[in-house]
Amino acid sequence: MQAIRNHWISFVLVLLGAAMLTACSKKEAEPQPVVRVQTAPAQRGSIQQIISAQAVLFPREQAAITPKIVAPVRTFYVNRGSRVQKGQLLAVLENRDLAAAEVENKGTYEQAQATYGLETTSALPEEWQKAEFDLKTTKEAYDAEQTVYDSRRVLFQEGAMPRKELDASAVALVQAKAQNEIAQKHLAALQASGKQQQLKSAQGQLTSAKGKYEGAAAQLAYTEIRSPINGVVTDRPTYPGETPPPGTPLLTVMDTSSVIARAHIPQNDAATLKPGDAAAITAPGDVRVNGKVTLVSPALDPNSTTVEVWVEAPNPDGRLRPGTSVNISMVAQTLNDAILVPAAALLKTPEGEATVMIMSGDRARQVSIETGIREGDKIQITKGLSGGETVIVTGAYGLPDNTRVKIAEPEAADSGNTGADKSQGKAKD
Repeated sequence: MQAIRNHWISFVLVLLGAAMLTACSKKEAEPQPVVRVQTAPAQRGSIQQIISAQAVLFPREQAAITPKIVAPVRTFYVNRGSRVQKGQLLAVLENRDLAAAEVENKGTYEQAQATYGLETTSALPEEWQKAEFDLKTTKEAYDAEQTVYDSRRVLFQEGAMPRKELDASAVALVQAKAQNEIAQKHLAALQASGKQQQLKSAQGQLTSAKGKYEGAAAQLAYTEIRSPINGVVTDRPTYPGETPPPGTPLLTVMDTSSVIARAHIPQNDAATLKPGDAAAITAPGDVRVNGKVTLVSPALDPNSTTVEVWVEAPNPDGRLRPGTSVNISMVAQTLNDAILVPAAALLKTPEGEATVMIMSGDRARQVSIETGIREGDKIQITKGLSGGETVIVTGAYGLPDNTRVKIAEPEAADSGNTGADKSQGKAKD
């Protein structure tokens, strides 16, 4: 009996083994699943490195006009929203007292001008007149003595006059000459000291009067508030008759013909930018205006360690309002012959290596790559592809290397992905 039982056990084991072998053979004979994917060519083309950031708009120029004197507002000539030109009169402060002071100082100045004119053109003082008279008298006496001496010398030479009289005439001539020289020196001394001092005094009085007059005129001019720039009045907090507190702007004028978007960006991004780079400003309401980079700060912001960048754009219709938060995009560089693939084709290994799956016949082959700049849904491949390859865009995630694939039509992308997911799910099971 024991022998019969062992025989049956052996027979059952053989049957089980045969069944298992049959099942394994059938399983091995099953065809490998085909994954449906979508592809795109790796092609050469142009790509730009775009740096985007949030920014705040500022006017091209701004002037918060603060009066230099404290006085009530007499008249406003503009309202908020008024367009003004440089030098245009915007408001006038009460100035009757300053106008009177200006008139008074103007009169004093004119009087000083008249006095100075008299001092420089009128007759000389009495002492100068006496010195000039003495000089004139001595000069005439000297000339007379010279004439007498010359006549006597001729007579002496002819023998008609004794030597004694000629010598007496010579002595008189020397004395007349000495007196004339003394008179000349005396007048010169008066002119070198007294006249200069008198003129200096008159000049000082004229300068003082002029300074006071110009100061009074300046104080009066400060009551006339004029625009220092072309622009539009954006703020006018004071009403006529009110006295603005010291240091408080009476009016604010902005030049909004163009606006400047100021942003703070990381150092690495700022290093690729330079003034003149093309840029664009996008404001709420889908308002987009082209501009250019005008400033890349040479220093870091000490609080955020970022770099301030300015983008200026024209604003002729006033759609861009200062103070608005906007988005700016700046073109850091442009590559014209780069190898480009859709960004959706880029994969990452668990180790962080960048890869793409390319078509090799009916198989998907994994290729390691290095990437460059990215623009929208395009990314530059700097190493790993030479251009012309067909890369898998949809269905490559989790796909084993050397898997059989089939290119799906774009319309059937969703169903193809579902089939791929199912096939991959079965493979995992």
